[in-house]
Amino acid sequence: MIGASEATRTIIEDADCAARSDAKVLITGESGVGKEVVARLVHQRSARSSSPLVTINCAGVPDSLLESELFGHVKGSFTDAYRDKRGWLESANGGTVFMDEVGEMTMRMQAMLLRFLETGEIQRVGSDRRLPPVDVRVITATNRRLYDAIADKTFREDLYYRLNVVHIEIPPLRERCDDILPLMRHFLQRFSQAHRRPMPEVAADAWDALLEYRWPGNVRELKNVAERLVLKARDGSIGLEALPSEILRDRREVPVAMMPTPATSPIHEELFARLTSGSESFWSVVYEPFIARDLTRRTLREIVSLGLWQTRGNYRMLVTLFNMPERDYKRFLHFLRKHQCHVPFQEFRMMRTGVDREPQDARRSA
Repeated sequence: MIGASEATRTIIEDADCAARSDAKVLITGESGVGKEVVARLVHQRSARSSSPLVTINCAGVPDSLLESELFGHVKGSFTDAYRDKRGWLESANGGTVFMDEVGEMTMRMQAMLLRFLETGEIQRVGSDRRLPPVDVRVITATNRRLYDAIADKTFREDLYYRLNVVHIEIPPLRERCDDILPLMRHFLQRFSQAHRRPMPEVAADAWDALLEYRWPGNVRELKNVAERLVLKARDGSIGLEALPSEILRDRREVPVAMMPTPATSPIHEELFARLTSGSESFWSVVYEPFIARDLTRRTLREIVSLGLWQTRGNYRMLVTLFNMPERDYKRFLHFLRKHQCHVPFQEFRMMRTGVDREPQDARRSA
């Protein structure tokens, strides 16, 4: 687990806390943020580290096979079942099972997993008897909002509360920019050794572009970019021209966040004024029309941008500015991320700092 941000330190602390017990762990975050890395960290620092860690991708196995893979089967239970086979849960006895993308399981498989979590017993496919309980620590992960899945009746609420004993949330890479530099250096060194090439030097303007990029694919995308840069490096250096086109294109585009006063439809200014001049809440003024599709994502981003401009990029202050209780902070951020309307805060802090310095500089020159 590599990183210099406060978020990464918090994740490591949460993993250490989880490792001290056998409690079930639910890891959430966008695709590519490193959920499996955190699961392995919990296992390696636990008392079960000398026992196996079995990883299961619930989205990558068809439902018709997932039951057999999890619980095993007996000879003759279905076509091609030529012998008895132990399942993953039985194979992990004494160790840990990591179930990735648990939110993609069907309702039937969710019911079977819930039964196992309650009893620890395994019944192989095609067998009429249950095996003795197994001792397995269960860690799950998902990139879905399970609360929304529960509301949509696609995920069992009782299973959610079984899994969510220790919750570790991993923020996307764009929200922990301090991790970009150490991660990139780590992967550059790793792939330089793997491909037997010298460790490349990254030019200052290339570093700036890498730090400004939003990394929609998170750490997985950064890892791929690092390998590509090692292979493309000429004379042991990486300049701006060597960066992938999507990074350069993203840098050329002027994001909404860079506009101190967004200038499109006045609807965002009207709604912002209602939020800041009265007691109306974000949930009634903005959230409800957005869910009803009366507001666009662009309008929502512009409202958030106006708020961040006023709070100097502070999302916690933005919650208060938009007349929401402090306990709604995480709910507010989850809503913005889910609908891809989360606006990076760094630009506003830099912009406001620059604005605040101008009068002081002017007074000094006077």
